[in-house]
Amino acid sequence: MASHGIPRVGATFDKSEQARDKEQKQIEQYKTLEKSVVDRVKTKDYSDATFQLTSQLLTQNPEYYTIWNYRRLILQDVFAKENASDSPSEQDVAAADKAGLLPAQHEILLLVKEDLQFLIPLLRQYPKCYWIWNHRSWLLSCATKHLPASSAVELWHGELGLVSKMLGLDSRNFHGWGYRREVVQAIERLSSNAGNGGMVEPEFAYTTKMIQSNLSNFSAWHYRSQLIPHLLESREADTKARTEFLDAEFELITKALYTDPYDQSLWFYHQYLMATLDPSNVQAPPMLDPCSPAEQKHYLEQEIESVKEMLDGAEDCKYIYQALLEYSGRYLALEPGTKTVTISDLEEWLRELRKIDPLREGRWRDLERKMKL
Repeated sequence: MASHGIPRVGATFDKSEQARDKEQKQIEQYKTLEKSVVDRVKTKDYSDATFQLTSQLLTQNPEYYTIWNYRRLILQDVFAKENASDSPSEQDVAAADKAGLLPAQHEILLLVKEDLQFLIPLLRQYPKCYWIWNHRSWLLSCATKHLPASSAVELWHGELGLVSKMLGLDSRNFHGWGYRREVVQAIERLSSNAGNGGMVEPEFAYTTKMIQSNLSNFSAWHYRSQLIPHLLESREADTKARTEFLDAEFELITKALYTDPYDQSLWFYHQYLMATLDPSNVQAPPMLDPCSPAEQKHYLEQEIESVKEMLDGAEDCKYIYQALLEYSGRYLALEPGTKTVTISDLEEWLRELRKIDPLREGRWRDLERKMKL
């Protein structure tokens, strides 16, 4: 198997007897460690010693999700004991630190920070391990539950810096993109409670930056599409502003498509923009609100002509023909007697698709019947 073009290398060579003996010892040590952790948790031994054993086991195998669950059980027990031992009194309030934290809250904050720190080397080594990202999310959720909003939001802001670094190392790590959206939502929720919310503008600018550094970044394009409705709403954009915004987005994606028309992620975003022009498409909130039939025809004509030009030098790109057929079908439904697109054009584009992608002949037959060609 390969991930982003990088093959996974397996051990295909014969091992020496010494290497096999070493491996066998490691397996036995691992099984002993695993049994120790499982036995301790079964007896509800939520001591620091058990906690340290989970650290050893997860360092060796971070994909062992059951051990992550055990680790959370231990931490939940510690949090509960800290809170139970901290009955706020006048002395406790007076002893609160400069951040306004009671002793128990201070201890919980330290525990959360320490565990977040423990995860960083694991995250660097295994950046696409679901369970590491999940555990970070759980830790921050606990902080949000047990700590004042000011302390919790500070931790979430730290996560935003971390995920930015992780995406800087691999801009196409969809785990990182998903986690970023979660972090941003948490910051906005906590900040809005304090009378200061809204990160849509900087996040939209972040997608622009990431796209400019790597056009083939489906996650960045997808995140951009999710931000747009909120962006237009937060700007209280009128009809003129919405039109200018849509035109700018078409200009951005068109430049990208001329750079690499074979990149499917770019066509997905182009299709998203086109879908916002269709009032019947409830999955794509309209950018132009409302979008009149005249405006639909204008953009369909504009984009059909633009996509036609892409054929020059990319005659073997199936995405171009698919886009031409899709957009032309929508255009003919609005303007049946037009000469902008003819039946012979549709038939020719469909013939080219069959040549380029014969393995999907059934799909092209269905398209032919649907378009009545």
